[in-house]
Amino acid sequence: MQRLTGKVALITGASRGLGRALALAYAREGADLVLNAREGSRAGLGAVAREAEAAGARVLVVTADVGRREDVERLAALALDEFGRVDVLVNNASALGPTPMPYLLDYPPDAWDEVLRANVTGPFLLARALVGQMLARGGGAVINVSSDAGVVGYPTWGAYGVSKAALDQLTRTLAAETEGTGVRVNSVDPGDMDTAMKRASEPDGDASSWARPEDVTEVFVWLASDAAADVTGRRFEAQSFEAPVAARGV
Repeated sequence: MQRLTGKVALITGASRGLGRALALAYAREGADLVLNAREGSRAGLGAVAREAEAAGARVLVVTADVGRREDVERLAALALDEFGRVDVLVNNASALGPTPMPYLLDYPPDAWDEVLRANVTGPFLLARALVGQMLARGGGAVINVSSDAGVVGYPTWGAYGVSKAALDQLTRTLAAETEGTGVRVNSVDPGDMDTAMKRASEPDGDASSWARPEDVTEVFVWLASDAAADVTGRRFEAQSFEAPVAARGV
């Protein structure tokens, strides 16, 4: 049985890596999709859209920079115009910052601003644009993609780590403010994955020890589904996630 039939999900950063994996997982589970990435990723975004459509999803592609308020407003307006609602918002788009990754005291201020805009301001703006219509319907899900770099102070992870810590706090605050409304807000740490961003951050790392993005999607599907309707304000680790027994139909 498809778990997301009838739902519309907006996924940012959907042209590759985890975003692509989530788009295809959601499509297989019956969701229709709004897929977003920056203009430079248009070709990759189109390829993901075709794969999702082949899996049965209706797909809207919108190129936009989620760190820019006018782009977010356009993205939200196009999504609502096309589908009439957004049931699930996945804030996956993320900026790593300069590589090689500098120490915090050497961090370029312009790069700092760019990372914070993409990783914190973008999710805030999208929640601000879309949670209202969720509240009006009495239900919806926001899923923020976090990182262990937001919990542990790793050297050179600078703005990225700070931004993910802020994103977790944004998650907790928004969850507290929407408690009891039917809107739930959670974050997920996908762990080490074999993605372009991971390879850029650790060019000498052992990619064979990293998970495939396709292998960490289950928690995202579960959080988007009605099985997680009472789950909010929590932080999950995707690679150790096991759905509750009731949710597995056992």
